[in-house]
Amino acid sequence: MTAPATPLHVTVVGAGPAGLMAAERLALGGARVTVREAMPSPARKFLMAGRGGLNLTHSEPPERFVARYGPAQAVVGDWLAAFTAADLRAWADDLGAETFVGSSGRVFPQAMKASPLLRAWLGRLEALGVRILTRSRWTGWREGALTFSTPEGEQVERPDATVLALGGASWPRLGSDGGWRPWLAARGVAVTPFAPSNVGFDVAWSPVLIGRFAGQPVKSIALSHAGCTVRGEMMLTRYGVEGGAVYALSADLRQAVMRDGSAILSLDLRPDVSLEALTERLTRPRGRDSVANWLRKAGGLSPAALALLREIPGEVPQGPDKLARRIKAVRLTLTGVQGLDRAISSAGGVALDQVDGRLMLKALPGVFVAGEMLDWEAPTGGYLLQASFASGVVAAAGALDWLVQEGRATR
Repeated sequence: MTAPATPLHVTVVGAGPAGLMAAERLALGGARVTVREAMPSPARKFLMAGRGGLNLTHSEPPERFVARYGPAQAVVGDWLAAFTAADLRAWADDLGAETFVGSSGRVFPQAMKASPLLRAWLGRLEALGVRILTRSRWTGWREGALTFSTPEGEQVERPDATVLALGGASWPRLGSDGGWRPWLAARGVAVTPFAPSNVGFDVAWSPVLIGRFAGQPVKSIALSHAGCTVRGEMMLTRYGVEGGAVYALSADLRQAVMRDGSAILSLDLRPDVSLEALTERLTRPRGRDSVANWLRKAGGLSPAALALLREIPGEVPQGPDKLARRIKAVRLTLTGVQGLDRAISSAGGVALDQVDGRLMLKALPGVFVAGEMLDWEAPTGGYLLQASFASGVVAAAGALDWLVQEGRATR
C-alpha cells in the first residue's frame, strides 16, 4: 500500500499484545496510529504473564497447535496461518528478544521476562510514529465518534478506522474488565457471556489436606476427563486444584460443573508405570515401614500424592491389585469453578460470527476486533499469546484492506 499525502488515521483501543501488534502493522502499512489505553501504562497483563517466564508460543506441529482452540479452531487457524509461531519467533528475535524452545516444547525469550521485549517493542512503535495515550478509557460512541475519559476531560476522535483490542474479563485490576460489552451490544453486536478459562476448581478437601498440603504440587501425573488425558503437574490449594494440567482441561471441566453441578477428574498418580508393574511392586513385604513409607518406596508416591489417596471416601485398599488400581485412577469430585477474578483468561466475548474474515464487525463497518475480546479460548502453553498476536496482525491487515476498498487509501 502506498500511503497518501495525509496518512489515514486509525485508532487502536487497548494496548495489550493484540492492540500493539495491530498498531505496529498499521504503522508499517502507512497509517497514522493512535493507541488509547485505560491503564497508566501499556501491556500490564502481558508483563504479569512474563513474571514466571514469558511463554510466547509453542513448537508443536500446526495440526496439533490449532486443535488447542477447540470449537474456534477453524477461525483461529486462519489467524495462525497469517502469523505463525515461526513468524512470532522471528519477530521477537528481531526485537533482540531471542527465543528458545524449552523441554516441554514451549517457546520463551532468552531473558525469560516480558519487560525487555516490551521496552524494545515500545521503542519500535515510537520510531514508527505510533502515539500511545494512557489513562484514556473508552466510553463508547457519540454521533459516530469515539469518546474517551481522560484526566484532562472527555476527548473525542473520528478515525478513518478503529481496532478494538480491549481484552476479555479476567484480571480486571490489570485492565481487562469486559466493561465494553454494553456499547457493542447496543449497536447490534452479539456478545457471549464471559466465563473463566485456565482457572482452578473447588474440591471439598479435608482439614488435614488443607493444613498440611495446600500449596504443594503433585508432579508427573496424568489427568483425565471426558475421554481427554493430559500429562503434567497439579497444584493443591486451600479451595481445590489448579495448575497447567488442570487448565488444559478447564473448558470441558467448566462446562460439566456448570451443567451438572460437579465434574469428575480422574488422576493417574503413576502414569509411567503400568498397572501390572505397579501391582507387582506393591506385593513386596512392608516390613517395619509405615504405610506412608512403604507407599513412597514401593509405589513411588510423594506425601502430597498419598494425601490424595486418603481423600477418597472409604478406606485405602489394602490388597496390591486394588491399591494399584486406586493409584492409577484417583477420582476427584470438582464442585465449583473459581471466578473470573482468579482466571488466567476468559471464554466468551464478541461472537465469532459477528466478524468477517478480516475481523471487521459486520454491524459496524470500519470497526475491527482483535485479541481476547473475541469468543475463543485456549490452554496456557503459548497458545493464548500466539492467537492474540496473530489476531492483531489480521485485524490490521483487514483495516488497511478496507480503507483501500472504501477509496480512502491507495495501494
